[in-house]
Amino acid sequence: MADQTLRGRQITSLERMLHLNKDGSADLTLASKNEEIIWKVLILDSKSRAVLSSVLRVNDLLRCGITVHSLINSKRTELPDVPAIYFIEPTIDNIVQVIEDIDNDKYESFYINFISSINRELLEDFAKKVSLSGKSIKIKQVFDQYLDFIVTEPNLFSLDIPHTFTQFNKVDTSEDTIQHISHQIADGLLSTIITLNNVPVIRAQQGGPAEFVARQLDAKLRDYLSNSKNLITQSIQQRPVLILLDRNIDLASMFSHSWIYQCMVSDVFKLQRNTIKIYKYNPNNNNKNNQDNQSPTSKNYDVDPKDFFWNKYAQLPFPDVVESADVELNAYKSDAKDITSKTGITSLSDIDLNAANDTANIQQAVEKLPELTARKATLDMHMDILAALINELQAKNLDKFFEIEQNSHDPKIQREFIELLESSAERDNSIDKLRTFLILSLLVDLPQDFILKSKQILIEKYPDMNLNALNYILKFKEITKLSNISSLNDTSVNANYNAARSTNTTALLSGLSSKLYGLTEGRISEGLSTIATKIKNFIPEKKQLPVTNVVEAIMDPNNASSTSVQLTDDYLYFDPKSRGGHSKPPRRQSYQESLVFVVGGGNYLEYQNLQEWANIDANRKVIYGSTEIMAANDFLQECNELGS
Repeated sequence: MADQTLRGRQITSLERMLHLNKDGSADLTLASKNEEIIWKVLILDSKSRAVLSSVLRVNDLLRCGITVHSLINSKRTELPDVPAIYFIEPTIDNIVQVIEDIDNDKYESFYINFISSINRELLEDFAKKVSLSGKSIKIKQVFDQYLDFIVTEPNLFSLDIPHTFTQFNKVDTSEDTIQHISHQIADGLLSTIITLNNVPVIRAQQGGPAEFVARQLDAKLRDYLSNSKNLITQSIQQRPVLILLDRNIDLASMFSHSWIYQCMVSDVFKLQRNTIKIYKYNPNNNNKNNQDNQSPTSKNYDVDPKDFFWNKYAQLPFPDVVESADVELNAYKSDAKDITSKTGITSLSDIDLNAANDTANIQQAVEKLPELTARKATLDMHMDILAALINELQAKNLDKFFEIEQNSHDPKIQREFIELLESSAERDNSIDKLRTFLILSLLVDLPQDFILKSKQILIEKYPDMNLNALNYILKFKEITKLSNISSLNDTSVNANYNAARSTNTTALLSGLSSKLYGLTEGRISEGLSTIATKIKNFIPEKKQLPVTNVVEAIMDPNNASSTSVQLTDDYLYFDPKSRGGHSKPPRRQSYQESLVFVVGGGNYLEYQNLQEWANIDANRKVIYGSTEIMAANDFLQECNELGS
């Protein structure tokens, strides 16, 4: 059965394109004897490369008959007897380059695939230039692929449009710029909907970017559906709902520290388009008086879409993942030992693939070797990442920030936060302190003297720190105090950020670091089960974020809080399939599938929170996307710009 996740559908569309847009499997290993195998060249630009590289690897391209892939603006070798597939943005520069390649007979034939819809004027110009070249016979296909979005998880996508929060919230942004960005976002959402092959009804927050995008998207969908050639197969099941939200609905989640493995990797290191960049510090430099002299070494890891460990454990709390790593490593050792004991070989590396000895056991070992080797490589990678995370936790005291954010409404927290501000750590954690301060400012009505004292400590301790973001957040809190945004956050504050109020839990969380930090890289797999089992009981239960509350109110109003449902009743309603004007919103109804999109930046924390809620019902499906999937520090930079 085909993978029905957004990632699965995008892979299917890409593989069909690599199969020259024909029916059947693009996988050459599955080709029948009668089927002619065609080897091809793939030409990309930077945008399409980002889309493709997030879901397919070099081996996948080879499996689909792609022997060479190059960037369109690079120096490429002429291959006049090989067909070329172009997967590019419909821009003037790209069109000029394609015409030049045709004129120079660079390839045998040309299969042109635009990442999004090419406008009529540019298409006519392209056709005219091809006609003048006298080589139009070389062009075999021209397709609009509608794949202008980046998928990094089964149901997580990004339009890779940076700085939208800044652009929509700056007072001096021109109306033309806002229109342009809204068009861009609507085009990306159109691509996503066409790939999903199911037209949703649209619900959108009023009076902001979400409304602009909703109106543009409604018009684009109507235009697309009015073209008889464009048929979207409507499933028998109920239609999904597209929920469009403004980032202003919840800023606190963008600064949060989290214990979820994937969120921690994104926050502490760098997680971009399924590449994890980790940093390691020389342990000799870890002294508090020598912070500036620490120069870390970096290492990149690619997370394959088939990475079994990431797919199973990315959404779990860090201690659970540590425990699971130990379990998986022991399972691997057991399987490897089972194979070697049957063959009499002491290690898998001793297996000679060319050996003449063809006993059943050796044959079995040879067959299992690739799978076991891949498993070991995956486990080694995650062991390295977990060890590096533990070192960062220890060096920056990250557990304390998490604890304070979880207990934001506890009166004792303000005193604990002042102590944390005044404390020092092995490595600079000034940004972590600022982030927690921003969260407290958003979620709690802090006394003015507390705010002034906290600011003073930060200024004295970190003279170079930029506090523009704090100025912006305090002003934002003031403006939204009486608005719906504030009300929505208030309904979720107790549920979301106040989960660990018992003193027992707090005390145990405080001791979490000392239990974890004894694990050095060499010992990470030794006896972790006991430690992790003790720790995981102390993690506060996960609660719903404001975005999840909104989604629940629209998808399942019968079980949502009355406050959330009343707020979402005011959301705009569009049905691109209705004739004439927009129909009035129906009575509150339930949906099984939704596409949730935040204009102005999103993160892994909201994605995981939504998935956790969706998984309560086996038939429920939620896809989450944003203009950009951001780390907390990147969002902080945008707020700094707005606060200046």
